[in-house]
Amino acid sequence: MNTSISSPTDFTPVYGPVSSWRYGRSLGIDPIGAVSTCSFNCVYCQLGEIERKTRDRAIYVPTDRILAALEDFAPWSDVDVVTLSGSGEPTLAANLREILTAIKTLTGRPSLVLTNGSLLNHGGVRSDLAIADRVSVKWDGIDADLLRRIDRPVPGIHWADLLAGIQAFRDEYSGELGLQTMILSPWDESTRAEYIRQVRAIAPAEIQLNTPTRPKPVRRQLDGRENHSSAAERPYEVRSLRCVDPQILRDFAQEIGQATGIPVRTAPVPTEI
Repeated sequence: MNTSISSPTDFTPVYGPVSSWRYGRSLGIDPIGAVSTCSFNCVYCQLGEIERKTRDRAIYVPTDRILAALEDFAPWSDVDVVTLSGSGEPTLAANLREILTAIKTLTGRPSLVLTNGSLLNHGGVRSDLAIADRVSVKWDGIDADLLRRIDRPVPGIHWADLLAGIQAFRDEYSGELGLQTMILSPWDESTRAEYIRQVRAIAPAEIQLNTPTRPKPVRRQLDGRENHSSAAERPYEVRSLRCVDPQILRDFAQEIGQATGIPVRTAPVPTEI
């Protein structure tokens, strides 16, 4: 029996549409709820400090509540994709399969899930996730040390299991799989070579390289789910993070592409942070 965790009545599980440099005009679905909940507590997370750290699945937002909110955004013709992300790790939602099936039927738009991949070593999670048209998996660390320092997973999540889970999902999944990698400081030659070896083995359809240009809220902010193009749109305290020069990302993207043949995209340079 699935655990159910309720959200406040004023919580809105649908938000946006937001502009995504990776996927175009994206309508957000938040299956996690008002309390940020994740199996990672990434140093760059736009939600601020994660409030509930767990790797246990539960029903956080009932499917019928999501669909009722989604109907208010009709028609969906100006939306390129419906994206499950929001307040944490979407695969923690035990009703993930039900949500994906329902939004596909209701909207007719492609579905996308942004995941940290921490539950992909579970066959049931892979089966639920496989319903999505697109899946973008976080892959920030080429070893256990980077995982610990950058993504800060909850106890019980191990680097080798993460890699095995992503590879298992890639073997089973017929949709479009992307890898998203956040780089906080320039990698040396051996680190870049190891990353290239790993992504060649995973064989995603696309790689997305990014660096944390958006400041991180000091405390949890629900509207961190959305775009904020200027400081005026962030009426709360934030902390700027260390970034990699855009040219370094572009050079690495070229290096990856030449070595693997996998298309690589880098985030556009913001005009204001």
